[in-house]
Amino acid sequence: MRVIAGTARSINLITPKGLETRPTVDKYKETLFNCIQNYVGGAVFVDLFSGSGGIGIEALSRGASKCYFVDNSREAYNCITENLKKTKLADKASVFREEVNFFIKNHLKEVPDVIFLDPPFNKHLENEVIILLDECGLIGEDTIVITECDFDADFDFLDDLNLEIYKTKEYKNNKHVFIRRKE
Repeated sequence: MRVIAGTARSINLITPKGLETRPTVDKYKETLFNCIQNYVGGAVFVDLFSGSGGIGIEALSRGASKCYFVDNSREAYNCITENLKKTKLADKASVFREEVNFFIKNHLKEVPDVIFLDPPFNKHLENEVIILLDECGLIGEDTIVITECDFDADFDFLDDLNLEIYKTKEYKNNKHVFIRRKE
């Protein structure tokens, strides 16, 4: 896995060992960033369930002004901090080793421009996290929320939150769902 574009282009990233994380493959990452390229420059970016930090690092490399990385795994935390050192992007990053919900309630004090979440599949944590982000007032009028999830993920709850899916990108084994406030 590597950084695809920007200031850290072509730098290889390390990933946590084992099967607890699923790094987003380069071609899916490239598709994702093609979809959000107009939102990344100068953005406050949040990478929840960060794993190796590859998505947030890609955002920083492409010009995001700040990125919050959140993962409760010690190995993921160590990978993220090592990858930030390798890419020389640590000065624009804040890394938290804690549960995502705790981070949202206690540390995220500004409305981000882009929120990316890649929770473990088949647990439907994306619903819980999006509801909490909304309850905490962290999904602004211009905020984009992107979740990487399995095909069975159900987003019917979005109507109750005044949120909508405006784009979906399906891949071989998963999909990216793009969410925003209803206009």
